[in-house]
Amino acid sequence: MTGFYCFRLVLAFGMVLAAAACSSPNPDLYTIAPIPGSELNGGPRVVALRGVGIAKYLQRSQIVRSSEDYRVDLKTNDWWGEPLDAMMARVLVEDLSQRLPGSTIYTAAGAVTGSPEAAIEIEIQRLDLDKSGNLILVAQASVSVKNATSSNTRRIHLSQMPPSPGVGGQVAATSTAVAQLADRIAEMLVTARVHR
Repeated sequence: MTGFYCFRLVLAFGMVLAAAACSSPNPDLYTIAPIPGSELNGGPRVVALRGVGIAKYLQRSQIVRSSEDYRVDLKTNDWWGEPLDAMMARVLVEDLSQRLPGSTIYTAAGAVTGSPEAAIEIEIQRLDLDKSGNLILVAQASVSVKNATSSNTRRIHLSQMPPSPGVGGQVAATSTAVAQLADRIAEMLVTARVHR
């Protein structure tokens, strides 16, 4: 009986070890960070970021490393810390608020409401590495100002070399590219207000 008991104990212990070996580790979570830029005067007083649309292939927890050669390459345990569209909106509001200190900028999807003088809409079409290892951000940005006859819409293509290899470098390059996107949008807001 003791031999059978020992056998069962060893078998149970082996099953626990096998289950532990098969379970995946907790994912590493990453976030995009705001990066300061040049301040501009003359922006609209109140600006609503109506939304940030994200290409479907990017709408996942895992960080997409590349979409080259007809493949979506991602790392199983490298995840965004929050949904990408919400994170992009949050960081863009911070980046734009720093660049346009005379403007109040908020996300229309948030709890704050107001009567905006201008509105921004952004569609992120690509956000991953190319074959050369550069982070590519491709977006459509639209700025409309109250009482203007039309909106200003632009296609923006940005390329940023990651400061280091790996996902951490890609996320740092993403932060820089989002800051450059904020630079372009801030300029669009100032120009649109002047020409309305």
